[in-house]
Amino acid sequence: QLQVVESGGGLVQPGGSLTLSCTTSGITWDWDYYAITWFRQAPGKEREGVSCISVPSGNTDFADPVKVRFAISRDNAKNTVYLQMNNLKPWDTGVYYCAAGRTWCTGNPYYEDLYSAWGQGTQVTVSS
Repeated sequence: QLQVVESGGGLVQPGGSLTLSCTTSGITWDWDYYAITWFRQAPGKEREGVSCISVPSGNTDFADPVKVRFAISRDNAKNTVYLQMNNLKPWDTGVYYCAAGRTWCTGNPYYEDLYSAWGQGTQVTVSS
């Protein structure tokens, strides 16, 4: 059964950094094709896509608001995807969700219907 679990949220000052982790189960990382994607939802706003990484190709995508500041990577041995967030801004605050689905990180990978497994979310707060 496909499952994802996020961790790593917390409180950070503006300009600081934070790394989120998304650990999957139910995916064979050597040959299964999946997109592992981060979404976020700010208070009072709709959920939006942040970044995506493909398994096994490693292709990545970033939404415009986080390009340059965020990085995404994976550890195949740990079945884990990492979202490294740098130079955080107050508007990066929100609940961050990890999702997995049988799609690719090309075109627009941020349609929520593409993803069959979602984590419970982890809170990121950027505040002084």
